Amino acid sequence: MSLTPQVYWAQRHHELYLRVELSDVQSPEIHISDNTLHFKALGHGAKGVNTYEFSLEFLEPVKPEVQQRSTQRQVGITVKKCESNWWLRLTKQERKPLFLSPDFDRWLDESDAEKELHDKEQRITKIRTESRTREDPFLYVKRGYLFMYNLVQFLGFSWIFVNMTVRLFILGKDSFYDTFHTMADMMYFCQTLAVLEIINPLIGLVKTGVFPSVIQVVGRNVILFIVLGQLEEMQNKGVVFFVFYLWSTIEIIRYPFYMLACIDVEWKLLTWIRYTIWIPLYPLGGLAEAASIVQAIPVFNETEKFSLQVPLLNVAISFSIFLIIYLVFLGAGLVINCRHMNKQRRRRLGRRKRKMH
Repeated sequence: MSLTPQVYWAQRHHELYLRVELSDVQSPEIHISDNTLHFKALGHGAKGVNTYEFSLEFLEPVKPEVQQRSTQRQVGITVKKCESNWWLRLTKQERKPLFLSPDFDRWLDESDAEKELHDKEQRITKIRTESRTREDPFLYVKRGYLFMYNLVQFLGFSWIFVNMTVRLFILGKDSFYDTFHTMADMMYFCQTLAVLEIINPLIGLVKTGVFPSVIQVVGRNVILFIVLGQLEEMQNKGVVFFVFYLWSTIEIIRYPFYMLACIDVEWKLLTWIRYTIWIPLYPLGGLAEAASIVQAIPVFNETEKFSLQVPLLNVAISFSIFLIIYLVFLGAGLVINCRHMNKQRRRRLGRRKRKMH
């Protein structure tokens, strides 16, 4: 009658672990055939020094290769599953063999195993990211440049926001009508500098998409440099206040968020505001920009500024026609940017949920 050693087992989604309680084992015979593990070895077990053997037919298909590691106290066996999933039991037969027990030193339930697998994948991803990061000799130069860019933009828009807020409290509604003359120079500077937000992803300095940046930067600059900058009649209108104030409110949140990202720092409150405040501010900003265009259309019709002359037809195409077309693109751009922000928000929330679990 053959002797059977005590065997302990545990599993993960992609492999099985068996621990055979035999000491002083020399050259054990271990192989898999017909999805059954066969073990035979001479060693010291419960019945002293004898030959011990057992066979286990697995519940589901496994790979024929076996990894084994023998020590003075035990034999460790690792078997790869053909499919990565969680088994209800180890053996095909429902009744558990008497010599087989759970290995509580390595035992995990399915949810714990999933967390272990996720943590392992995160560690591998982090190592790969760090290895790629170390390969870039200009990493700190790039980060320094991006940090300084976001800092300058933050200071510029903060200056606009603070000054407009103070003037609003002191002058009330009267501050609406001279906003352009008091804030335009700084807004010109900030929006001209914002062209770098199109260049940065083009040359690979940041991983954000180019298209959303083009929509925002070009859209704002059309409003600032053409609709407001070229029409003196528009510069005294109250809509300028709302356009400038909404722009600056958005940016005094966005640029500090990017500044901290450059130095791998996350402030949870700022992150929450960043991915929440756009929900009311982006549509309001779009409405303010649309209102400025609607108010500018009659002025362009009256002054015929930027009208396109067509000598062959002896007609002039009013610039207001281009503004009407631009209004359509403004609405489409607002939808695209809102979708882009919502996608980033969902991705951020997904990462936070994974960290919590």
